[in-house]
Order: sequence, then structure tokens, then C-alpha cells
Amino acid sequence: MSAGLFGLLDDVAALARLAAASVDDIGAAAGRATAKAAGVVIDDTAVTPQYVHGISAERELPMIKRIALGSLRNKLLFILPAALLLSQFVPWLLTPILMLGATYLCFEGAEKVLAMVTRKGSGHTAPASAVGEDAEKQMTSSAIRTDFILSAEIMVIALNEVADQSFWPRLIILIVVAFVITIAVYGVVAAIVKMDDVGLALTQRSSAFAQKFGRGLVVGMPKLLSALSVIGTVAMLWVGGHILLVGTDTLGWHAPYGFVHHLEQGLNGLVAWLLNTGISAVIGLVVGGVVAAVVHVLPFGTKKH
Repeated sequence: MSAGLFGLLDDVAALARLAAASVDDIGAAAGRATAKAAGVVIDDTAVTPQYVHGISAERELPMIKRIALGSLRNKLLFILPAALLLSQFVPWLLTPILMLGATYLCFEGAEKVLAMVTRKGSGHTAPASAVGEDAEKQMTSSAIRTDFILSAEIMVIALNEVADQSFWPRLIILIVVAFVITIAVYGVVAAIVKMDDVGLALTQRSSAFAQKFGRGLVVGMPKLLSALSVIGTVAMLWVGGHILLVGTDTLGWHAPYGFVHHLEQGLNGLVAWLLNTGISAVIGLVVGGVVAAVVHVLPFGTKKH
């Protein structure tokens, strides 16, 4: 009897060690998947602040919270189930769907470039605080739509990184990735947009250094947000163009990606990355410009308000 009890305890201990190892494996795989998607995460972080630029201070964090919840909803309720089902049954369909989303991202980026060049258009140049809550809701919806494409890219990259895992570990890893990335991105975004308030608080301190640093933050943050708006637009074009470039190669049209890869040969890592990024952004701008031109020619693109 005691031998049976010890045998049972030994089996339980073995199962516990196996479970602990599985948890470690899942954690490590989640870390690798998150790191692999880091490039798109940076783009997501750069894109989002432009949507709250010009919002009154008391409405910034609530708006970021709504966008963050929308982002998490995108990942967990729509992208994750769809990606898992498609990868399980029709994996070949993932690339065309991702390319369709990338085309929309290119369109959004091209529209913003047009708005910057002409100082008008359908971009998000007018502060929501100046035009009311309806504009804020529009901007939030637009941010969530843009996030959907970036989140899809993040989740597909993460999915590819853990494709060798069985279904349940893969599901757990992707849920962990969704939470970690969303918290990281929108935590950083919240910190960025509230830095001017931190600077204002520092100017009230007795320390001369704190006051000087605070004034620097107050003066510098609007410039940083404006710069992030430009970076975010470039990021849209880069990510969209890169998805299209890689997607055409995956679908069998190897010439465009092969040409870029040929140009990268012999260059160091940073220069090669900058070259790839620049070409991807140009592709994104061209594709987005064509789509924007078509949309504005169609009846719903020229609708009067």
C-alpha cells in the first residue's frame, strides 16, 4: 500500500514537473513571438499618438483607454480566432487577407500624406477638441481600424513563430502575446501623451533642475507628438508596403522581393534594413495613392457633406 502511495506521489511529481516545463516553454515561446513582432509593435506605438494630438488633457487617457480596449477586442475576438482557424484549415488564405488589410493601411497612409501636403483632406489634422465629441468618436474608430491591421500583422508574425506548437499551447501563447503587446503599446502611448502634464507639475517644484526639466518637457512634447504623427504615417506606409512585398513573394511572384533582397546583399544590417524600409514605404505610398485616387473617383469617395 505504501509502495502504491509512493508510486502515485512519484507520478504526481512527474506530472507537476511536466506542467512546470510546459509553462516555461509557453513563457519562452511567448517571449520569442513578442520579440519577433517588435518591429510592428514600434510602428503601432508611433501611429497611435497622432490620434490624440490636439485632444484636451482630460480626454486623452479615456480616449487611449477606449483605443486599447478596442485593440484587445480586435486581437482576442476577431484576429486570434480567425488566424487559428485559417492556419488550421486554409493556411494559404492568411496571406491574401493580410495583403488586403495592408492595402487599406497604405490607403490610410497615402490619405494622411495628401492631407499633410494640401493641409486639408480627410486626414486627422483638426483637433477633436475643436470640433466636438463626434470627431473624437470618429478618430477613436479610425485608430481602432488602423490598429486592426497592425494587430493582425503582429498576431500572424507571432503565430508563425509558434506554428510548431500544438493547438492549446499555441492558443495560450497568442493570448499572452495579445495582452503583453497591448499593455506595452498603450502604456507607452499614455506615458508619451501625458509627459507635458508631468512637465507642468515639475515646473511647480522648488528645485531649479526640476523646473528646468519640466519646462523642457512642456516645450518639447508638442514637437515630439508632431514628429510621431509623421513617423506614424511613414510606419503605415512601411508596414503596408512590406506586407505587400513579402505577400507577393509568398504567393509566387518573386521578382519584387528578389530585387530588394538583391539590393540588400553586401550591406550591413542597419543599412539593409533602411533600404528595405524605404522601398517598402515607397511601395506603400504608390499602392495607397492608386487606391485613394480610385476611391475619390467613385461616388462614395466624392460624397458632399
